[in-house]
Amino acid sequence: MSQDPHHPPPDPGTVRLTLSVNGAEHELRLDSRVTLLDALRDELGLYGTKKGCDQGACGACTVLVDDRRVLSCLTLAAQCEGRQVSTIEGLSADGRLHPLQEAFLRHDGFQCGYCTPGQIMSAVALLREGRTGTDDEIREFMSGNICRCGAYPNIVAAIREVAGEGAR
Repeated sequence: MSQDPHHPPPDPGTVRLTLSVNGAEHELRLDSRVTLLDALRDELGLYGTKKGCDQGACGACTVLVDDRRVLSCLTLAAQCEGRQVSTIEGLSADGRLHPLQEAFLRHDGFQCGYCTPGQIMSAVALLREGRTGTDDEIREFMSGNICRCGAYPNIVAAIREVAGEGAR
């Protein structure tokens, strides 16, 4: 039996999957080894999620999957089929920044800005999980996100503001 040259057989290493990202469904055909980070950036053009270390050590690639933070550089895109993926681009609504994005601006919770999307996505998870007890607890929860510029006190202040509390 000869192959139809117009319809080559699928590559055995590729998978078809549907990713739900920021409320939109995306049909993709990817190598089964593609990370969620690379699918977001290279396939969907969502460049807000940053590639920092590509080893899960810096947190710049943090996104939410089913409202839980994950390091997208260590997560295969295929693992996210049937789950809700949220990126920094999906936080704003009706042309308005998310309250955490606004607070980061007010409190200068960034300097170079490279880590900021991952910091904000982790902070969103922190707030949803109600982990704003003390500044030490916030710092512990956020410890997976590295800011080489050292904006940590400002990041904590921004989180406190959105949590509705003053600094402790």
